[in-house]
Amino acid sequence: MNVFKHAKGLVDRVIGVKKRFTFKNESNSFDPMQEYMTVGEYRVDSNQGTPDGQPYNLTVYKDENGVLHQALSLESTEKLAPEYVREFNSDLGRYRAFVNRKSGRRYVVEQYLDHFVKRVRDHVRKGKNSVNVSVITDTHYKDRNSADFYGWNGLTHVNEFSYLDGSGLLDLKVHLGDWIDGSDAGFLSESELTKLRNSFKSKQVPTIMIKGNHDENDKFDEHHDLKASFPENEFERIMWPSMYAQPRMHYVSRQHGVCYYDVEDLRFIAVNTSDVPYVLDAQGQKKYDTKITLAIREDQIEEIIEILEQSANKKIILMSHANPINRKGSNALKYNGRSLHELLVAFNQCEKGQMHSSRGIPPEFRLANDFDFTKVKNARIIAYFCGHRHREDQYRINGIQYILFNCSALMGPNHVLTTKYNKNWNRKIDHHTEFAGYIVNVDLHYHIIQVFGYGAAAKRRIFYI
Repeated sequence: MNVFKHAKGLVDRVIGVKKRFTFKNESNSFDPMQEYMTVGEYRVDSNQGTPDGQPYNLTVYKDENGVLHQALSLESTEKLAPEYVREFNSDLGRYRAFVNRKSGRRYVVEQYLDHFVKRVRDHVRKGKNSVNVSVITDTHYKDRNSADFYGWNGLTHVNEFSYLDGSGLLDLKVHLGDWIDGSDAGFLSESELTKLRNSFKSKQVPTIMIKGNHDENDKFDEHHDLKASFPENEFERIMWPSMYAQPRMHYVSRQHGVCYYDVEDLRFIAVNTSDVPYVLDAQGQKKYDTKITLAIREDQIEEIIEILEQSANKKIILMSHANPINRKGSNALKYNGRSLHELLVAFNQCEKGQMHSSRGIPPEFRLANDFDFTKVKNARIIAYFCGHRHREDQYRINGIQYILFNCSALMGPNHVLTTKYNKNWNRKIDHHTEFAGYIVNVDLHYHIIQVFGYGAAAKRRIFYI
């Protein structure tokens, strides 16, 4: 029987190669098992790139629509249900990557992330004040089966990013916002946020969930010219209760998305750059489009001041979705980005003063905050992490190191919205450039920040504190 399986496997490879030449999209095999396209059962092992190189039974079958599927079952198991499954995609001209039926993760990605973790371990110091944070941003999950842009792959990326939780390496886990694309109907986007939250939550690592400018679902409202598809505080209701409920996650209130988490002498502070009032007109449409009105308001600034005034003996990293200033030092938000940066500079210089808004700013965004950092000793803001721009970047202004992270969302090279940075990566579904994520090591002993990227990200960037 085994001899028959081997012989049939050799014949099937030849037939499979001939069939695949009829597809123009991709002519190269994504993996050796791509060549199995005749219905039947086969024995495969490490030569065909099986999970952990173990022997598996490969079953090829067609569904009721005539679409080819493959299923992998361990040769030694007696379970009827396969462990990994995938189907043939006619647009790609190949099978998609195998997905674990239980975890929803692709085993080729897990293997890739295992190598990534090993690479990080080889370059970071163990011991006090060597802190590791996993970072992902801009997943743009939407209800679409897309192989070249935003779609269901957004949830896949978060699920596979969470595989890092089990590495034993992490002290904190952060999503910098734009969880969803915000272009689906309200009930769909609410469901998407719930799925993302459940996939992101961790029993092993504390998590910070930051709001992005797409997370109010205003893109859908803009495209359909309808009433607001999200009620007030919908993102906050779905995402933040589990974040604030975590042990050692500190906050002033639970209203604005501000929180802080300490790891030894390092303090991480979350900031909400989508702090926009929910105001509806007579037609039930929003006065302010959160997607384009990036802002920080007075109440949130007051909480940041209160936290900073209690940050003696801490080195501090702030994190938000959007960068408050650009590399020229100008305001990068619609309202109060430059003001926030000046507050951080005042903190580092141990100053006392009051924040004022410029003329012409709407009343909702005016500032009048007093601060006194003169009594805060041995503390300094060293860095600011953000996403939003769909590229990697960095600049140092007034001693604060701004670090921008690339989007995890798939941005195919031919899409009109794809940034130049991501076009250079030539990102493709099921390839290692499909996704992007990071582990950031902050080492206060060696005075460095190391940013390790996987997927469409720089392998290693080093910044001096």
